[in-house]
Amino acid sequence: MAGSSGADPADRAHPAHPADPAELLALALDVARAAGALILERRASPVEVAHTKTSPTDVVTEVDRASEELVRSRLLAARPHDAVLGEEGGGEPGTSGVRWVVDPIDGTVNFLYGLPQYAVSIAAEVDGEMVAGVVLNVPTGVEYAATLGGGATRDGQRIGVRPTVPLAQRLVITGFSYDVTVRTLQAQAIARLLPVVRDVRRLGSSALDVCYVADGFADAYVEEGVHLWDHAASALIAREAGATTLLTEGASGREALVVAPAEGFDELLAAVRQAGLLA
Repeated sequence: MAGSSGADPADRAHPAHPADPAELLALALDVARAAGALILERRASPVEVAHTKTSPTDVVTEVDRASEELVRSRLLAARPHDAVLGEEGGGEPGTSGVRWVVDPIDGTVNFLYGLPQYAVSIAAEVDGEMVAGVVLNVPTGVEYAATLGGGATRDGQRIGVRPTVPLAQRLVITGFSYDVTVRTLQAQAIARLLPVVRDVRRLGSSALDVCYVADGFADAYVEEGVHLWDHAASALIAREAGATTLLTEGASGREALVVAPAEGFDELLAAVRQAGLLA
């Protein structure tokens, strides 16, 4: 989708200095709100699958594409020297040292069915480090946000992880691969994890799942098959709220993400490894 922003290539040839994380976050919030409004407007009409990706159940809608087009165009209109990586449109190079990582609708299947659990996720990366991020729950309007070293918020109010409790009292959120072979392994591993934790939830939006750990609504999150755009913003939010995040290898060899409060993280990690969710 290079060139979708309409920015003059000559303008993008000259590097710009990275902005302050607070400025990047303010831009991300404005753009996420605009994308959210577009998604809600399109959701009022029947939604159809545009195509599938890794399997017949891994869907993309035209609204995913429209949302990413809007996000790209607005980010690059404001900062034409930046790079952008989006789930649907791939990478677009820049020269400023800033790269935006975008998931235009995280939780597309929820969106397709009308379940109120899908989000716009936008993160700003400076020289390889995430410095600002926003996850907007589109149906509810709840906004999770963070800057590096600046803490995490929900609708502008500071948030933090839950106090650590014994493993048997921890609520774990997870997700499943669209690959039948992988999801079979995951289901078997979850069956082994269930007896040693309070319970397991599957809500359908990785970005929001991680934010719920940050906000104290769950004790942990683990999922194999994640991509950078799934967690670029939410993992920063979680870390700023007091969580530890770990990218590691899942049982089938795909990238997996584990998120939990820093205190007690090692015990949780050992439990999900023993259950067979991780390599």
